[in-house]
Amino acid sequence: MKNVLIIGSTGQIGSELTMKLRDLYPASGIVAGYISGAEPKGDLLESGPAEIVDITDAPRIAEVVRKYNIDTIYNLAALLSAVAETRPQLAWKIGVGGLYNVLEVARENNCAVFTPSSIGSFGDATPHIQTPQDTIQRPKTIYGVTKVTGELLSDYYAHRFGVDTRSVRFPGLISYTTPPGGGTTDYAVDIYYSAIKGEKFHCPIKSGTFMDMMYMPDALRAAVEIMEADPSRLVHRNSFNIASMSFDPEIIYAKIKEYVPGFEMEYTPDPLRQAIADSWPDSLDDTCAREEWDWKPQYDLDAMTRDMLANLKKKLNPEKKFVEVK
Repeated sequence: MKNVLIIGSTGQIGSELTMKLRDLYPASGIVAGYISGAEPKGDLLESGPAEIVDITDAPRIAEVVRKYNIDTIYNLAALLSAVAETRPQLAWKIGVGGLYNVLEVARENNCAVFTPSSIGSFGDATPHIQTPQDTIQRPKTIYGVTKVTGELLSDYYAHRFGVDTRSVRFPGLISYTTPPGGGTTDYAVDIYYSAIKGEKFHCPIKSGTFMDMMYMPDALRAAVEIMEADPSRLVHRNSFNIASMSFDPEIIYAKIKEYVPGFEMEYTPDPLRQAIADSWPDSLDDTCAREEWDWKPQYDLDAMTRDMLANLKKKLNPEKKFVEVK
């Protein structure tokens, strides 16, 4: 990768991935694409070029690709799972129509493309424990439907037109940098905020609901490493299972209490998010990613919890004394 366009650079993943790429490669070649109303700010704006790029506007994508001689596109534009259920038509327009625009631009301009998939691409009929790389995918959410469609469409462009498409299926992502944005797994971000603020956490997901999760630094590494991987080793492309940890609300609550003993939680289930969570895998088998491009996570639940609590305490207000963290 030399010149990279990140579409959705101010979103949950994009804001952090853009900065990581600018740390790894010349910042002048890492273009932050954003939509009107979601402009980059601070370091994201000042550290490199930024351009308005609406994924539904194919001519504009092509214009920016040619202007900066882009060779790799990170397509991160999407509505998150719970939000997508309230706006299914827009979710399809962005997730599938937008991807088609990106793939066509990539075909015409010889670009590689990364479009993340998700554990949401699976459904009730999928094996829930150690979900295989290649298995049945029959999701019941529009979010999942767009992700399965995106996997198939990306593979088609690779096989039919030779476009270098690659992807991973992200678990729930946990980060202290970007606030939660309407994902089913976002409770696992909110819970840390409540702990640091000394607030009782109202958990929207029932006890015993296991989902695969990952700390954002591992997710960012995966997004970079899959695009840098030797193509001759890749049997799969769109998309690789990647895994790090699996837990239910009780497990993450107990882990946080080790460091914030006074922390309290009660359950107030959200029927929509619970139904989505119940259809997703408990854990993923990421053997193929480990064998084909040497994937390996660096964070487990304890390491993530210590880092989340320390950084959130600094972020929320370094001068204010929040709860004591052991």
